Amino acid sequence: MTTQTDTTLLFHNTMRIADGHLEGFRAAVRRAVDFVQQHGPQLMVQTFVDEERMLAHSFQLYRDSDAVRLHWKLADPYIQEVMEHCRVEGFEVFGEPDADVTARMRAMLGDRCPLTFCPRIAGFGRFAAAPPVQPA
Repeated sequence: MTTQTDTTLLFHNTMRIADGHLEGFRAAVRRAVDFVQQHGPQLMVQTFVDEERMLAHSFQLYRDSDAVRLHWKLADPYIQEVMEHCRVEGFEVFGEPDADVTARMRAMLGDRCPLTFCPRIAGFGRFAAAPPVQPA
């Protein structure tokens, strides 16, 4: 039997923001994240920008490969809007997606950037908000 921990996938996408597109990129990312927060299957999405190097890093946590497929189906227009302002420089997958998701990722990224798969060794998650620590 497979547990959630066995199927959970963490994606790290590194994007190079095009010159003059920083504000457009930020706005497109905010729209995309707002959409997936309301409708997407992700358990977590975080995006960070290194303005000095014009790089952005997106982390997305999925329950399983089915959630990835659902995300692609629902969010394609938002993904396309973000991609108008950047290009993918590297994509890392932590966990083991099924063969279909792996093949689609290879096809989508092609030879344009490195795609890395890192199988899980061990881990756990705590996603409920922890109570604040009280000073002694």
